[in-house]
Amino acid sequence: MRHSTDHAAELALSTARTLLNPERVVAALTPQAAATLSDGLSGTALLHACLSRLAPEFATAADRHWEEAARLLGRASPNGIYTGPGALAASLIIGSGYLTDPSRHRTAISKATAWLSARAQGLAHHQTARTDHGRPGAPWAVYDVIRGLSGIGRVLVAAQAAGYEEEAGPGLTAALTTLTTLILTNHGRCPGWWLPAEDHPRTVTVHPSGAATTGLAHGIAGPLALLSLSHAAGQSVPGQDHAIHTAATWLLDWQDTRGSWPPFITGAELNDTTPQPRPGRRHAWCYGTPGIGRALTLAGNAVHEQSLTHAGREAIRRLATAPPDGWDTEGPGLCHGSAGILQAAIRTGQPAGNAAHIMAQNFNAQGLFRFPQVEAGVTLNNPGFLTGATGAALALGEYAGLFASQNSTDWDVLLLLS
Repeated sequence: MRHSTDHAAELALSTARTLLNPERVVAALTPQAAATLSDGLSGTALLHACLSRLAPEFATAADRHWEEAARLLGRASPNGIYTGPGALAASLIIGSGYLTDPSRHRTAISKATAWLSARAQGLAHHQTARTDHGRPGAPWAVYDVIRGLSGIGRVLVAAQAAGYEEEAGPGLTAALTTLTTLILTNHGRCPGWWLPAEDHPRTVTVHPSGAATTGLAHGIAGPLALLSLSHAAGQSVPGQDHAIHTAATWLLDWQDTRGSWPPFITGAELNDTTPQPRPGRRHAWCYGTPGIGRALTLAGNAVHEQSLTHAGREAIRRLATAPPDGWDTEGPGLCHGSAGILQAAIRTGQPAGNAAHIMAQNFNAQGLFRFPQVEAGVTLNNPGFLTGATGAALALGEYAGLFASQNSTDWDVLLLLS
């Protein structure tokens, strides 16, 4: 079902206008969440920056949200591109490209890039020390999109493209080298990103044999996307081509007959090469087909392997054109909702009308931020980028063609979809 791009534009703009006032955003969140990209002002600032060429009110709002995010940071710990100083840094670096005059933030972006570069070097050093002590794998916080090198590295690639080569270079090299080494290091039949059960986050239930995670947010699809995108941008380290082939082939080997992927493969399954059926978000950006499929298309484009590109596109096409009542997504958000399918379909040139239609059905003209967050069946008022109204508005705005960037970097680099 095709959904009107004009209507999508109306919904995106209506949502953005409910988010113009930073005080309104802050009032809906805890002080800790308000400064984040996940839920708060760094995300809403990005939305307004993307719309800044359409009306002065959006350009003004972007600056106000960045200023308030900076004020609220306080002593927030360094923690990737979604929380802490990295969230504001990423939002500034990516969002400034949409402004009429990006140069007015040049000093702040230079400092932000240098900060992210130093953070990448610190994570790389941590991983080297872990390896030197004989510990296998890498914690999610070292390599993933949300907290680790995949997300930070992608923003550094964008910063280099915007002219901040000197600041970004050391951190980007460290990220690419660490992730390439991780992929090319095996532990018997287990790949380099397999992680023992005790090293997974405490909130995650893991088989005693550990697991190798597949998805884009916390699995191997994140490093694969970064290595592929940086390679296409002319930034590579020794072994990177081989690492791209290795990770992409592994994902194809574990794709199931339905065209999707299990969220993780246990150590026991890796040893006997037989996956067991398990529940999990197979259709969401974070763990499912939208993220993994896009990572495969990026890999195919980077190393000129049409089979990889086709496999990724076909997986996303099959999902995007399937009846939405069979999707295991929840709500309209980017992370585990229909916006993630919409954005992946847009980026791979697949039919996006089903996802846009379902998102429009989630729009509530009387809602605080128009699009709700839905979490375990509970409806919440979340203004944020990852699971809230900002992410929904960005995906619909992209579908409607509302955004024009000064450079080649798009907002969804923060999801490693471009």
